[in-house]
Amino acid sequence: MFALSESAIDASRLGRGLESPRTGAAIVFEGRVRDHHQGRQVIGLAYEAYAELALAEGSRIIAEARERFAIEQAACVHRVGELSLGETAVWVGVTAAHRDAAFAACRYIIDEVKARVPIWKREHYAEGASEWLHPDA
Repeated sequence: MFALSESAIDASRLGRGLESPRTGAAIVFEGRVRDHHQGRQVIGLAYEAYAELALAEGSRIIAEARERFAIEQAACVHRVGELSLGETAVWVGVTAAHRDAAFAACRYIIDEVKARVPIWKREHYAEGASEWLHPDA
């Protein structure tokens, strides 16, 4: 499952959705809005997405992870819209029988989402400027 969300990400609810008695490992990654970037003070940011393509490519990435790694389930949710410091911008959860597969799949998903999914980030700085950044930044 890959989704975009205009509201706060509910990590507890998402994690419960991956629970299964078949899994011995549950790995979660949460990317959060930090207060700095390359020496500049960040006060917030905004994400925009080409929703139709983002959902298709994100779903493709989840399917690839399921094929490449011995995992039970995987999900990723990425925020769009305005976010404040400390808010979760992206959440990835993976469950598997064993931790190695879960860690590898989680890393694969976040790296591929950042590289391939059409989501753009605009940081807002304390001095009043804003700047569009590549998603990996």
